[in-house]
Amino acid sequence: MQKYYRIGQIVPSSNTTMETEIPAMLTARQSIRPERFTFHSSRMRMKKVVKEELAAMDAESDRCAVELSDARVDVLGYACLVALMAMGLGYHRQSEKRLTGRTQENGANIPVVTSAGALIEGLKVMNAQKIAVVAPYMKPLTELVVNYIREEGFEVMDWRALEIPDNLDVAQHDPENLPAIVQTLDLTDVDVIVLSACVQMPSLPVIAKVEAMTGKPVLTAAVATTYCMLKSLGLEAVVPGAGALLSGAH
Repeated sequence: MQKYYRIGQIVPSSNTTMETEIPAMLTARQSIRPERFTFHSSRMRMKKVVKEELAAMDAESDRCAVELSDARVDVLGYACLVALMAMGLGYHRQSEKRLTGRTQENGANIPVVTSAGALIEGLKVMNAQKIAVVAPYMKPLTELVVNYIREEGFEVMDWRALEIPDNLDVAQHDPENLPAIVQTLDLTDVDVIVLSACVQMPSLPVIAKVEAMTGKPVLTAAVATTYCMLKSLGLEAVVPGAGALLSGAH
């Protein structure tokens, strides 16, 4: 009998990409590994990517964790990077601990992965020191994200803010535009390119293209989240076509 794993995600109400890219990666993995996955979500209200809405949204995450633990998911992913980074330096650790506690109070003990924490962990696993970052946020929020990453011990050598305030518009950003955006970055001495420091901005279709174009490994928030979910399940973190972190080398 095949083993099925329930993948739970806490997502902003206006997010459409994480329920596309995470299933796409794990479904692709099914072509090379025996494990199978089902996907389950709970939503928090958020439309505009501004600090006030992000804070209000984060307050709903406890409810979502309890709802998903009702379904006894095997892993729980918090699918909003900037919401956690906007709450203060290192906040992803506090969020992961609190949400795990909510599942325990509900009679479960579900590992919690945050996209914010996963991006940091992915960079560490890849032995990144100097990175370049592309983000869809307005400049003040992008600066906040860049500072958060720097405080975790990485040098952000260059970055681009695409300044898209509406979260639905972020999801509509054509990933085929990303290679040209990357070409505007100074990649001198850069170890890893963070192609999308946002789980709402699509990037999966062009990861391989950007790696081939630049000769550098590419990471995204969605890829890092998938990596950490698989690791938390005790599964081999390998997905075809999803870049260096999920190539099997790590």
